[in-house]
Amino acid sequence: MTISALTVSVYTVPTDAPEADGTLDWNSTTIVLVEIEAGNKRGMGYTYAHEAAGQFIRQKLAPVVTGKDAFDIPARWLDMAMTIRNEGSCGMAYMALSAVDNALWDLKAKLLDLPLCVLLGKVRDKALVYGSGGFTSYSHEQLQRQLGDWAEDGLKKVKMKIGRDPKADVERVKTAREAIGPDVDLMVDANGAYDVKTALAQAETFVQQGVTWLEEPVSSDNLNGLAFIRNHAPASIQIAAGEYGYSIEYFAAMLHYGAVDVLQADATRCGGITGFLKTGYLTEAEQLPYSFHCAPALHLHPSLALNRYVVGEYFHDHARIENLFFDGVQKPVDGYLSPDLSRPGLGLELKKADAEKFKV
Repeated sequence: MTISALTVSVYTVPTDAPEADGTLDWNSTTIVLVEIEAGNKRGMGYTYAHEAAGQFIRQKLAPVVTGKDAFDIPARWLDMAMTIRNEGSCGMAYMALSAVDNALWDLKAKLLDLPLCVLLGKVRDKALVYGSGGFTSYSHEQLQRQLGDWAEDGLKKVKMKIGRDPKADVERVKTAREAIGPDVDLMVDANGAYDVKTALAQAETFVQQGVTWLEEPVSSDNLNGLAFIRNHAPASIQIAAGEYGYSIEYFAAMLHYGAVDVLQADATRCGGITGFLKTGYLTEAEQLPYSFHCAPALHLHPSLALNRYVVGEYFHDHARIENLFFDGVQKPVDGYLSPDLSRPGLGLELKKADAEKFKV
């Protein structure tokens, strides 16, 4: 099945309200979409990256993939990895590679007329997810409404952003707990905004509100700091990180340092579904829980094929874009995403007319 064409489209979508976390503010999100054709089928994959990633794919990666066998995804992945050697195994170059790899997996499953999770081999039929948002730019009323609505919709876990002001974070966490009640797990994400001692002090306070998950309390590059926090934080709080990991070597180092209780990875960054699966096998070897970061529609199928998967991120911004852009997007039911097994590949089809208005 020879790849006959690779096309790239870039879209920038304004947020529905100003968004911010512990270290960054934004008012739009850019999705870089790759479509690959072979055997009268079209596979689709994407990443959330700067629009320059689209030009990088056109100039650097498309020539490497076009004309090659669509079934040999490991070979296509290795060809791309070698091609971007001078650009480095991280950052935008790896995000571009990830988008192409994701499209290749969707294409292969469509050529075989199989849902991707069936092609990969399922170990479960549905994936537990948590509602994710609660941005630091939100008022207390916005925070309570978003998290409270998720709780009412049956999500068993919700996550909010922290990190701008430690004192204010304590009050925001109390506000969130009031909105979701006592039976929903409350998770927090500092996006690397704290130092080690502040993170530990905050963890001691957060545990009083039943917080069960502290994500990136310090920078994910600070593996010693993460390991220290993991070893000294209350036992009821899991330390999670990994969303900014790109190469398999980075994830191996994170596990070697004992930096996390839960390892996260993002198939729009970590080398696509290929890299996401490899990282999942690392967690199996280390007997650690595994979680996906953002892009829920993209991660659903591969998550079902991994033994150590425990929960994934139903991120407000990406879920909104994916529902806007694609037919076939699944919504959580009682806190779980389930695939539509009547649809091949990732189960997604681009709604071109709806997406066109955001095209760059």
